[in-house]
Amino acid sequence: MPSMEFLFATGIGFVTAAGVYLLLRARSFPVVLGLTLLGYAVNVFIFITGRLWVGSAPIVGSSTSLADPLPQALVLTAIVIGFATTGFVIELALRGRHEQGSDHVDGPQADAAAAGVAAGGEGQAR
Repeated sequence: MPSMEFLFATGIGFVTAAGVYLLLRARSFPVVLGLTLLGYAVNVFIFITGRLWVGSAPIVGSSTSLADPLPQALVLTAIVIGFATTGFVIELALRGRHEQGSDHVDGPQADAAAAGVAAGGEGQAR
């Protein structure tokens, strides 16, 4: 049976790989999803580095061992900042689509070039 560390490392690796794959897409919505997945992977990584303390008081209590509250506070702060950043990036993507008429990351010229390649043309926008 695999260890818990192996399972968490594999899960974080898969989420990170999916996030990087989505970041490399040509449309703005997959890029936003990729940034969000990378944020989730980093949050889980920070949370896991703080270990899971079962039956321990967070700061002060009657138990002999104390859990470290710093990773939990960092993850909570990162979640709030990540949510605000995601909202801002979505607004930028919507504004870019409104102004350019396309949600292609490289702009409408790259969108037209991609359509030319798909149609069997040269693939260059003129």
